Amino acid sequence: MWFTSFRNIIIFALSGHVLFGKICSMTVPQHRAVMYMIYGLLAVLASMGLVYLMIILSHCLLLYSVALAKQKWLCYVAGLCCLASFKVEPFGSWQSGFVTGAFDLQDVLFYGGCTFTIVRCMSFALESSDKEEGIFSIFDLLKYNFYLPFFFFGPVMTFDQFHAQVSTRELRRKDDEMKSIRVNALLHVGAIVAVDIFFHFFYILTLPSDLKFVNRLSDWSLAGLAYSNLVYDWVKAAVMFGVINTIARLDHLEPPQPPKCITMLYIFAETHFDRGINDWLCKYVYDHIGENHDNILKELVASITTFAITTLWLGPCQVVYIWSLVNCFGLNFELWVQKFFQLGPFAKLEAKLSGAMSRRIRAAFGAVNFWAIVLYNILALNSLEFALLVTKRLLVMGFPESTLSIWFITYCGVQLIKERERILALQEEQKGDKAKLE
Repeated sequence: MWFTSFRNIIIFALSGHVLFGKICSMTVPQHRAVMYMIYGLLAVLASMGLVYLMIILSHCLLLYSVALAKQKWLCYVAGLCCLASFKVEPFGSWQSGFVTGAFDLQDVLFYGGCTFTIVRCMSFALESSDKEEGIFSIFDLLKYNFYLPFFFFGPVMTFDQFHAQVSTRELRRKDDEMKSIRVNALLHVGAIVAVDIFFHFFYILTLPSDLKFVNRLSDWSLAGLAYSNLVYDWVKAAVMFGVINTIARLDHLEPPQPPKCITMLYIFAETHFDRGINDWLCKYVYDHIGENHDNILKELVASITTFAITTLWLGPCQVVYIWSLVNCFGLNFELWVQKFFQLGPFAKLEAKLSGAMSRRIRAAFGAVNFWAIVLYNILALNSLEFALLVTKRLLVMGFPESTLSIWFITYCGVQLIKERERILALQEEQKGDKAKLE
C-alpha cells in the first residue's frame, strides 16, 4: 500500500511541476530556475509544514556559511556532521519531533528530503571551494536544493552540472528528443503497473521472512527467490528515477541515468541502484582520494572511506555494517585480481589467446562475481539469516550439482551480456568515426 500512496503523491506533485515548469520555460526561460525554486518551496511547505521547511533552511544556511571559508576539509566535516544528525539517534528523532501532524509517508519524506538536502549542500560547498573567485550565492543553493523532482528522492545532480544546465538561456531540443521522452514515459507507466502487480500478487518480499518455508524450497527456487528480490528492488528504483528523470528532461536537464539492470551487473565497480549518489561519491570521495586508481593502497583507503560515508547515508546498523564490509571487500578483491592478472606473465598469456577465449575466461570470473553481488545485496533487502541460508544452500549443501549448474547458467548469461557490450562499443566507435569525418 505504501508504494501506491507514494505513487499518488508523487504523480500529483510532479504533475503540477510539469505544468508550472512548461509555462515558465515558455514565458520566462531565463528565470525558470527561480520559478522551479518557488514552486518547490511552496510544495514542501504545503506537504510537510513550516517547521520542516525551517529545519531544511537552517541546514542550508549552516553549510552555506561553512562554504564561505573555502576549506574543503571543513565542508566535509560540517556536511557529514549534518548528515549524522539525521541518521544517528537521538539527533534524528529530536529533529523529526519538531514536525507536527502525521501521515503514512511522513517519515519517508522527512528523511529523504533532509538527507538529500545535506548531500546537495555538500556538493554546493565543495564546488564553491573550487571556484577561483568568490563563491556561488545562497540563492544559487536554494535554486539547486528546491528543484522539486529531485528534492525528496533524488537522483543527485552535482551542483556544477545543475547550475550549468539551468543557467542556459537558449532552450533547444535534440533531434527526436521529445519522441524519446514520450516513449520513456509510456514505458514507465507500464513499469508502474508491473510493480503494482508484483507487489499485490507475488510474495517475493514476504517469503524470505518465513525461514521454515524457505528451507523447504529447492536450491533452484531459493536462487530464483534471491534473484527476484534484487530484480524487484531494481524495478522500483528504475521506475522512481525513470519518472523523475523524464520530468527533468522536460525541463531541459540531463539528470543521472536510472540504475543499470541487475541482470547485467557482474562487476562490483558498476553495482549501484542510484547513479546520482554513485556519481557524487565517485567525484567527491572515491576519485578524490584514489586519484588515478593505480595505487592499491590509495584505492583501499578510497573504497573504505566511500563505504564508510555510504554506511552513514544508509543509517548505521548491523546489517548495513555487514553489507558495507562485504561489498567493500568485493570491490577491492576485484581490483586485486585485475592487477594480479595484469602482471607481465599473465598479460603475455592473455595476449596469445583469441578474443573469444579471453571473454570466456573473464565470463567465468564474472559469473562468480554476479552471485557474490546477489548474495551481498540481499542482506540489505531481506535479512542476515536469509542471506546466510541462501549462501549455505548454494555453496555448501548444493555442491556440486546445484552450485555448478547455476554457475554455468550464469556464465552463459554473462557471455551474452559481454557480447552485447562489445557490439554496443563497436557501434559507438563507428558513430565517433563518422562524426570525425563530418
